[in-house]
Amino acid sequence: QVQLVESGGGLVQAGGSLRLSCAASGRSFRRCAMGWFRQAPGKGREFVGAINQSGGSTYYTDSAKGRFTISRDNAKNTVFLQMNSLKPEDTAVYYCTATSRTITTTPTFYDYWGQGTQVTVSS
Repeated sequence: QVQLVESGGGLVQAGGSLRLSCAASGRSFRRCAMGWFRQAPGKGREFVGAINQSGGSTYYTDSAKGRFTISRDNAKNTVFLQMNSLKPEDTAVYYCTATSRTITTTPTFYDYWGQGTQVTVSS
């Protein structure tokens, strides 16, 4: 069992940066690949990126490449999403997720979800 709690969301101007954190409880964290999804108002849940169990491999959606970076600290059971050069279209609720599988973009393959944190980017 893994419980996830996101933090770090907020309001930022376009071009700014935010760093989201996801604190995980439970002994299984190190065995989980971790993902970030987002959901904008009126839209479906969208894959943002993911990191494998060791932190040695990451994968991003095209809109996140070059702007977002996922990292993890297994000693502190925490995963991070560093977001730079933010755009108004990045406005969404961001969710941290965990899976016992390898990195995947499919939300139904993730076993655990956080409650989400709001990111709002003003133009």
